Amino acid sequence: MRLSELLERWHHQSLARQFLLAGGVVSLAAMLIVGALVTTLIEDAVTRNSAATTAMYVDSVIAPLLPDLQTTDVLDDLTSRTLDETFGQGALGGRVMSFRLWRADGTILYATDKGLIGKTFGPSDSLQRAFSGTLVAEFEVPDDEESTAERALGRPLLEIYNPILQPWSGEVVAVSEFYEVAEGFEHSLAQARLWSWMAVAAVISIFFLSLSAVVLRGSRTIEQQQAALTQRVTELSDLLRQNRELHARAQRASQRATALNESYLRRLGADLHDGPAQLVAFAALRIDSPALVAPDTPHAVREQEIDGIKARLHEAMEEIRSICSGLVLPHIEATDLPDLLERVVSAHRQRTDADVGLTVSAEPRPLAHSAKICIYRFVQEALNNGFHHGKGLGQKVWQGFDGAAIVVEVEDKGPGFDVHSTRSEGLGLAGLRERIESLGGSYAIESSPEGTRLRMTINAEEVEQTS
Repeated sequence: MRLSELLERWHHQSLARQFLLAGGVVSLAAMLIVGALVTTLIEDAVTRNSAATTAMYVDSVIAPLLPDLQTTDVLDDLTSRTLDETFGQGALGGRVMSFRLWRADGTILYATDKGLIGKTFGPSDSLQRAFSGTLVAEFEVPDDEESTAERALGRPLLEIYNPILQPWSGEVVAVSEFYEVAEGFEHSLAQARLWSWMAVAAVISIFFLSLSAVVLRGSRTIEQQQAALTQRVTELSDLLRQNRELHARAQRASQRATALNESYLRRLGADLHDGPAQLVAFAALRIDSPALVAPDTPHAVREQEIDGIKARLHEAMEEIRSICSGLVLPHIEATDLPDLLERVVSAHRQRTDADVGLTVSAEPRPLAHSAKICIYRFVQEALNNGFHHGKGLGQKVWQGFDGAAIVVEVEDKGPGFDVHSTRSEGLGLAGLRERIESLGGSYAIESSPEGTRLRMTINAEEVEQTS
C-alpha cells in the first residue's frame, strides 16, 4: 500500500482514533525508553549500594592488615599468610569468591589465585576508575584477562573495585578487586527490575488513559457538534431548495396570473359582445324601425314592436346579471365549509336548472379565507364546465377529509374528453390548477367516455398558517 493511501486512510479516521493510535505508539515507545532508563538507574543504584556495603565490610577487615602500600612494592610473607587465612576462613571466606590487590601500574600484589601474584596486566577501565577514587561495581560474567577462573563458572558475579586510601593523605595507594558470591542479589535485582517496569507502565498507562478519556470526550462532543451542524446544513439546504422551488413557482404563477387575467378579460368582452351587446344593438335597431317611426302604423303593431324591444333589453339585463354573478363572490367570510358548498351548488342550480347532488362531511374545521375562495371557484368552474361540455348529466359534488387535508370532488356523466389534449393556456382548467397549487394543494382530473371527475386536495392547516 502506498504512502498516499495510508495518509488518506489516516485522515479519514476520527480524531479519537488518531489519538489512540498515535498516542498508543508514543506511549509504548516512551514506556520502553523510560522503563529502560529507570531500570538501568535502579540496577546501578542497587548494585552500587550492595557493592558499597560489601566493600566497606571487606575494607574494615583487610585495611588493618596491609602495610604502607605507598612505599611497599610487594607484600611480605606474614601479610600474605594473614590475608590467606582471612579469605580462606571466617566470614570473608564464605562471602568472597576471589580477591586481588592491584598496584597503580597494573601489577597484582596479592591474589587468592597464587598464580596471578606479581603479574602485570593492562589496567581495565574499571580499574582506572577505581584508582581515580571511584567505587566500581558490576554484576555480569567477568571478561577480564585475569578472570579466567571466575569466567569459567558461567554465571554473573558481583565484581567490586574498591580504592584503598592512605589514612593521613587520602591518596589512593591501591585497589582491591574481589568477586562476591551474590546468591540473593540476582533475585533482588530481578525484583527491582520488575517493580520499576511495573511502576513505569502504571504511570504511563494512567497518564495515557486520562488523556484518552479527555480526548474521547472532546471527540464525542466534536462529533455531536459536527452531526448537529451537518443536520443544520442539510435543513438549510432543504430550505434553500424549497425557497428556490417556491420562487420559481411564484414566478410561474405570476406569469400565469397575468396571462389568465388577460384571457378572462377577453372572455368577458366576448361574452358581453356576443350576448348583451347584440341584444342591445337589436333593440336599438328596432327603435328606428318603420313600424315605430311611421305615423300610420297601427297601435297594435306599435305595441308589439315595443314589447319585442323590452324583451330583448330584459334578456340583455338577465345576461349581464348572470355574468356579474359569476364574477362576484357572495359573502363567504363567516361561512363554514358545508354552507359554502351549499351556496355554490344552489347558485349553479338557479342559474342552469340542473340537478346537482351534494355530499359533505359534517366534521367542522377552521378554514382560511383564501382556501374558501379556492374551493368555491373550483366547484363553480367544475360545475360550469360539466354543464357546458357534459350537458349537466349526473353532476355530483363530494367533500371529505384525508387526514388534515380537505378533499373536494366534482363529477359528471358526460361524454368526457382527452385530458392530454387540453390546452395548457386554457382558462378554466389552467386557472383551477394555478389557484390550487398556489396554496400548496394538488389537482387531478380523470376523464373517460363514462364521465369526468375533478379532484382537489388542500391542507387546511398549512393554508391557515400561511394565509
